[in-house]
Amino acid sequence: MGDQIKIKVADLIGSPLCISAEDGQKVFDKIEQLLRAGKQVSISFENVSMLISLFLNVAIGQLYGSFSEDEIRTQLKVEGLSSDDMELLKHVVDNAKKYYSNKKSYDDAWLEENNNEE
Repeated sequence: MGDQIKIKVADLIGSPLCISAEDGQKVFDKIEQLLRAGKQVSISFENVSMLISLFLNVAIGQLYGSFSEDEIRTQLKVEGLSSDDMELLKHVVDNAKKYYSNKKSYDDAWLEENNNEE
């Protein structure tokens, strides 16, 4: 466990506001690279003053499309979240697991729904 890398989200994105997909993508790219290298990763939300689900969907939810739940569970730790933000993260993770377990059906339903609106 000596190779644990700590990512301070506020430092990585240069802001205490975790609200944009672009910033979420920066976090995702960093985590993905480290997990692929077999590293243990700790994500710290210390000094973050605002966190929304869009950011978490991109930063963490996307990981479920690249890694198994077991890989994520054993290699990734999250710290520094309030209990409300932990609930938000749990919701994002649950949705990501559902989506990536049946991605084609969700994507097809999304396309069908959007095509019907035209």
